[in-house]
Amino acid sequence: MRYVRYAFWGALGIILISVSLANRAIVDLQLMPGAVAELLGFNLSISLPLFVVVLGGIAAGLVIGFIWEWIREHKHRRAAGGQAREVRKLSREVNKLKTQKNAGKDEVLAILEDAN
Repeated sequence: MRYVRYAFWGALGIILISVSLANRAIVDLQLMPGAVAELLGFNLSISLPLFVVVLGGIAAGLVIGFIWEWIREHKHRRAAGGQAREVRKLSREVNKLKTQKNAGKDEVLAILEDAN
């Protein structure tokens, strides 16, 4: 399975390098359309290779998606944490009751009795 993973990452790397080499043309990214920029009197722009724009867009989409899912699943994580606390509390209570029940008895007999 390790070799399959290495082959996947290697193929992905080769694909990304080939896409990057094929899209080296410089493009201008502008903050606003030309008409709005003329109205406001300024327009921020930057010149980048096309592959940086494409890969940056993919990376930004992944980050936004991960953050969105993390926020969306907050209620499930909170519920799971509450249930884990309840399980720990009940486990301590069961152990305490077993200790009280088996007080003064032989340990081996207490273990055998708890197994039934």
